[in-house]
Amino acid sequence: MLEKVQSKLPNVKTTIFTVMSKMANDHNAINLSQGFPDFPIDSKLAELVAKAMKDGFNQYSPMQGLPALREAIAQKLYHTYQLKIDINENIVVTAGATQAIFTAISALVHKEDEVVIFTPAYDCYAPAVELFGGKPVYCQLKAPDYKIDWEEVQSKINSKTKLVVINTPHNPTGTVMSASDMKELEKIVLNSNAYVLSDEVYEHIVFDGLKHQSAALFPELYKRSLIVASFGKTFHVTGWKLGYIYGPEYLMEEYKKVHQYNVFCVNTPMQVALSEYISSKENYEKIPEFYQSKRDVFLNAIEGSRFSFTPAQGTYFQVLNYENISEQGEVEFAEELTKKYKVASIPISVFYESELNQSTLRFCFAKNEETLHKAGEILKSIGK
Repeated sequence: MLEKVQSKLPNVKTTIFTVMSKMANDHNAINLSQGFPDFPIDSKLAELVAKAMKDGFNQYSPMQGLPALREAIAQKLYHTYQLKIDINENIVVTAGATQAIFTAISALVHKEDEVVIFTPAYDCYAPAVELFGGKPVYCQLKAPDYKIDWEEVQSKINSKTKLVVINTPHNPTGTVMSASDMKELEKIVLNSNAYVLSDEVYEHIVFDGLKHQSAALFPELYKRSLIVASFGKTFHVTGWKLGYIYGPEYLMEEYKKVHQYNVFCVNTPMQVALSEYISSKENYEKIPEFYQSKRDVFLNAIEGSRFSFTPAQGTYFQVLNYENISEQGEVEFAEELTKKYKVASIPISVFYESELNQSTLRFCFAKNEETLHKAGEILKSIGK
């Protein structure tokens, strides 16, 4: 008789995104939980993909990605961050950002290595660390501003620290790291043996005149960093699962060793299309205004409600505080909101390692205006 499988992730449950989206479907609720747009993509991009397929670009691409796309990425990075990189040594096109993150962690983290993770955190970081024998070391960020305490971070860095994972703009809180934050991080890692994994998938979704502070903008920090980007988040094509990772040659060399046995290569016709699409910088430079407008539509729609909030600085998520409405825990209130009021959200508490309840929920505003207005009307009625 076969023995029971010994789980490598015994504490991992079904992701909250799956749970809340299913609940939204079951109760016919407006789904502002999972972060996917509900509006069409740019028809020009769709046409470029169709053309690439008709033109015969349907077989394997090179392991690192099509040279034309890597060249377009390099040009984009120079235009955006004044970063000069070699398309053969410093860039790999990936099957989405999650694969890039997983592969980076698998390439760098050894048994007993420690990895600093800021919570609330996107839920793919810690499981990947644990799979490869590493130990997540958590720094809690607390509402309402979710600021990093750099003295606390410094206190948790030691000889076992292999990696510091950052995410800016930040999912789930919608905050962004400042230039001074990045300089503090740079100072800490330069005095340690740690590398940085910088999750920058929302790099082009920053509001109110703020500037995204990429690790690529800080030369000494860049020398220690792997930086992850997402075409899916930027161009509303989350189902394409296409992104890229870049960094200094010595880190990318280790990354590529794992990548070639993980996915080897990714979707070819979409790479062809994106290589042309991102060559026109207006296609990504217009994104901040596009999403700021949607944020403002949502916030205007809930004006006069009993929810309180600080406007999101970036991403397409808005955190709302409901302490003036209910004393329920976040998971319980999110379930009630979905089942009774027909609006689905994500409780922020589940992004902490110990489910810290602060009466906060995350709402995705990457939706059409009709959806946002309808959800806003419901949210305004709650607790009145």
